[in-house]
Amino acid sequence: MRRTEKQAGIPSDAPKECCIFEYIYRDASNYKAWGEILLSGVPSQNDIAALRARLESDEYFVAEQVGIPALYKELWDLSGGPNSDDHALHEFVALRVASEDEKKSLRLFEDLSSLIKTFEAVTAWDYSLSLNFDID
Repeated sequence: MRRTEKQAGIPSDAPKECCIFEYIYRDASNYKAWGEILLSGVPSQNDIAALRARLESDEYFVAEQVGIPALYKELWDLSGGPNSDDHALHEFVALRVASEDEKKSLRLFEDLSSLIKTFEAVTAWDYSLSLNFDID
């Protein structure tokens, strides 16, 4: 007997095609926190190029400015809070097709085209939007 989507644990309203935006926060001591968000849609090379065109030095962005969850708080748990190694930038890692497990385990963040538009609207990265701005 064939299992239905509902029986398989996949919400019936879940998008069939999804992708993962992978990113990291790396402090000045090279401690890292990894993150990923689930987006509806399938990335093209044009999507990746459009995204990279808006990143600082082809890889950096201020998570708060584009509404992506900041990751540095994970490192604060280890260091007892913000310190002089912290800064405002996250790093883009990849935009790739989501696995079936990722589609089941991650909450849908938004659609890929909306995220690309958000990045395209950035004319300059505003470090002051980060909680790590101007830490002494």
